Amino acid sequence: MNALSPHYPEADRGPQSPSRKARRFPRFPLVLGLGLLGFSIAATLFGMKTGIGTVLNVYGQPQAIRDIVIAGAHDTEITISDARTGEPIITLAPEEGGFVRGSLRALSRMRLMAETPEGLPYRLIRWENGSVSLSDTATGERIYLNAFGPDNAAAYAELLASRGNEKP
Repeated sequence: MNALSPHYPEADRGPQSPSRKARRFPRFPLVLGLGLLGFSIAATLFGMKTGIGTVLNVYGQPQAIRDIVIAGAHDTEITISDARTGEPIITLAPEEGGFVRGSLRALSRMRLMAETPEGLPYRLIRWENGSVSLSDTATGERIYLNAFGPDNAAAYAELLASRGNEKP
């Protein structure tokens, strides 16, 4: 014992009882975890090599393409026009077009961060498999709209339908 800790045994004497041993990590959970990790790696490599169990999105060729220009602020009236002719396609009041407004707001934010001009067109594409995508010609970003549900994709498909679905 020392003067600072009169009631505690000295640290260099070791454990109090000779029956106390250091505990090891249980082997079963360790082996189980390593087996799960090995299985995950093997399944991933198998899927990459054979293609079994993987999801492949085949869009095919574009069936309809339309470049659009957006005019107006996101909290006011928005006018969507054809980029080639300048003809207005649709005008959305501030309380209309929730999904259209939201997706355009996201792409506009990407343009702001990339410091690209706002006046460049967006590109709507309907693919052979029926999917609809919205691309930003300034930043190269592309959103596959079917991922947001059929109703939201239909909102943009209407913009393509108003053109007569001309092939590119």
